[in-house]
Amino acid sequence: MKRILFICTGNTCRSPMAEAMLKNMAVQQGVAAQVRSAGISTIDGLAVSGHATEVLRDYGIEHQSSSCALTGEAVKWADLVLTMTASHKRGLLQWFPEAVDKAHTLKEYVNQDTGVLADIKELERLYTELHMKQTLGQQLTDGERNRLLELERRIPSFDIIDPFGGTLGNYKSCAEEIHSCLQLLLVRLKQE
Repeated sequence: MKRILFICTGNTCRSPMAEAMLKNMAVQQGVAAQVRSAGISTIDGLAVSGHATEVLRDYGIEHQSSSCALTGEAVKWADLVLTMTASHKRGLLQWFPEAVDKAHTLKEYVNQDTGVLADIKELERLYTELHMKQTLGQQLTDGERNRLLELERRIPSFDIIDPFGGTLGNYKSCAEEIHSCLQLLLVRLKQE
C-alpha cells in the first residue's frame, strides 16, 4: 500500500481537495493507498475552505477535515510526497532534505516527457549545489548560474495555482487540474 502526502501552503484548499479526491478515486479503482495532506505554512485546526468543500461535493465527495501543519512524522510516514508548487517542494526539501527521493510536485510526478524530467533532475542537482555552496560561503560558477537560469526558463511550470480567496470558479478550475493529475497518478500507481 502506497502512503501519499499532499502538501500546499495552508492545507485548506489544494492539498485537502487532492487528498479527498485521491481517497475517493483510489477506492473506486481498487488502488490501495493511504492519503494525508499538510500545509507548509499553517497551524493545525483551520477549517477547509467553503469553496473547496463545495467543489468536492460536486465530485460526490463529502470531506470534513481541518488543516495540519507539516511535520517530520508526516514526511517520514509518506512513501511519496506530492506538492502543489515547486516552491512548496523547495521548502519541504530545505526543512526535510531526507525526503529528496520521494518529493515531487504533483504535475511533475505525472509528467511523462523524459526530456523535461531530465532537465528537472539537473536543475535539482544545481539547486542542491547552490544551497551547499551558500552554506559554505561560496557561490555558483558563472557557468553553473547560467545553466540554472536556462533550465528554469526551459522547464514548464508544474505549479497548481492557489485558489485561496478566489471565486468558486477559481476553485472549480483548480479542482479540475488536480483531478486530471490524479487520474494520471492512479495510472502510474497501478503500474508500480
